Amino acid sequence: MKIVKEAVGGGQAAATAQDLELIGTLARKPLGAEEVYTFSVRLCDNEIDRDFERFTTQTLEELAPMFVGRAGIFDHQWSARGQAARVYKTEVIREPERVTRAGDGYAWLKGYAYMVRTDSNRDLIAEIEGGIKKEVSVGCAVEHAVCSVCGCDRAQTDCGHEKGKEYAGQLCWVSLEGARDAYEFSFVAVPAQPAAGVVKSWRERQASRLEEEAALGRKCLESLRSEVVRLALLADRELSAQAMKSLADKLSLAELEELRRSYARQAGERFPLKTQLSYETKDAGLDEENRAFLG
Repeated sequence: MKIVKEAVGGGQAAATAQDLELIGTLARKPLGAEEVYTFSVRLCDNEIDRDFERFTTQTLEELAPMFVGRAGIFDHQWSARGQAARVYKTEVIREPERVTRAGDGYAWLKGYAYMVRTDSNRDLIAEIEGGIKKEVSVGCAVEHAVCSVCGCDRAQTDCGHEKGKEYAGQLCWVSLEGARDAYEFSFVAVPAQPAAGVVKSWRERQASRLEEEAALGRKCLESLRSEVVRLALLADRELSAQAMKSLADKLSLAELEELRRSYARQAGERFPLKTQLSYETKDAGLDEENRAFLG
């Protein structure tokens, strides 16, 4: 996200006595105003992002105290050498006049960070001031990923609804709820959230991978169900196709495999394979016309 230059949105500002007191709780020694550079960032918000996911306002409230004391790094590279800043204060800013795509009032999590002025970070401070380093994203973890269409917790199971698609005119997105931890904020080139950015926790990435595997499993299962119905109708013409399909939809993978083997055997007995070519076992009689060409 970009560092806002307005007073409300954030940006570089002189450290107040209260700021220095809060910074002092994180530093190992008291720091003076001339020793620190302070700035504010829009960490994340409750708008639906490029991944069709969003934090709820409640999740922002839960994340706010968790980000205090967290480091500012680069590109989410967790290295002590890459630590450039630290968050010393946060607050949730509400803009009720602006409505999100989800239909509620817009809100965002504002973080206040500080750096100790040194020769090594002089260029970074200049880049922040010049608007070069402005987009950030956050690393955090949440408990639940709730589908907007059916309310299923996709962190636990897959409902089959695809993020970004519409179902009966309703856009599918995921609501990130129940903040567990905040890790860091990073300066990045392209954040996931248009206004800020978010790096999903390992749990969300794992859920995404499981979602892909589940989709593949459902496709294979549907194919097996269709095969069972086809073989059943071949084995017994009196069976109802609709009844078999209804039955197949209720069976487990193991039960479907067992039925497939059974019906395949019955269908094979009813329609045994035959060779396409047949051969005469006796010499065919030669007519007189063709006999003339034999030597």
